[in-house]
Amino acid sequence: MLNVKWLGAVAVVAASVLVGCQGGGDGAGGDVTIQISGSDTMINVAQAWAEEYKKTHPDVKIEVRGGGSGVGIADLTAGKVVMANASRKMKPKEHALAKKNTGKEPVEYIVGLDALAIYIHPDNPVDELTLAQLADVYGADKKVKQWADLGVEFPGELVCVSRQNSSGTYAYFKEAVLKDDDFRDDTVNQSGSADVVALVANTPLAIGYSGMGYKTDKVKTVAVAKEEGAEYHQPTVESAASGDYPVSRPLHIYTLGEPEGATKEYLDWIMSDAGQKVLQDIGYVPAPKAG
Repeated sequence: MLNVKWLGAVAVVAASVLVGCQGGGDGAGGDVTIQISGSDTMINVAQAWAEEYKKTHPDVKIEVRGGGSGVGIADLTAGKVVMANASRKMKPKEHALAKKNTGKEPVEYIVGLDALAIYIHPDNPVDELTLAQLADVYGADKKVKQWADLGVEFPGELVCVSRQNSSGTYAYFKEAVLKDDDFRDDTVNQSGSADVVALVANTPLAIGYSGMGYKTDKVKTVAVAKEEGAEYHQPTVESAASGDYPVSRPLHIYTLGEPEGATKEYLDWIMSDAGQKVLQDIGYVPAPKAG
């Protein structure tokens, strides 16, 4: 029973003048700015949404920047933006801080689904991994140090690529795969989702995780199973929507209180068939419709 909506993070996509970041409503002369920050996973779809919306709403300026889910949530709790994009849920302490700072309760919107793909170099012979094996690869105790430890002939020590700790993708991977254990201390952290994929593409011994929408022809994805003996699934629209891919997650937009004015109109458009088609074209999965 989820509302359908989606947004992202990095660029300033144009249209007109400003209105204060708190309101997101109608400004003088009808010109409006909607200010958004947060998840790097959602950057591509955020840009695409803003550009498409501008075509029919030239009086609305949509300013979108990234920095990670933690940055977007911090901006929202401080009242600096009207919308925060997040690839993780807000924490209770973040809800409390938003209420303390702004007097408003954050409202959550599930705007799409994403499969967190496991990327490796095309030369790597590994095709399948279980969640337990991924935990052994990324975990602080370094149970897997070389690819040969996974039973494959691919000599050399692993290079584990991760997101920075302000990222919702980082938080989700830590919760879903590491079960909140720590990452290994030699993990190479990247500031953006595309950066993870680019580093893996240029590092034959690397493994990294990022949204499935960031796949390129310079990397390959690994099929993942929940446990030994279970069926392996590639990260696809179908496997994410069905829940068969074991590293799938919802994507969120948060507002301070129920959105009004131009912000509400924009969210309504994101929920519409037109907005959902944009995110499907980017490579993500529409959120289930209520009912």
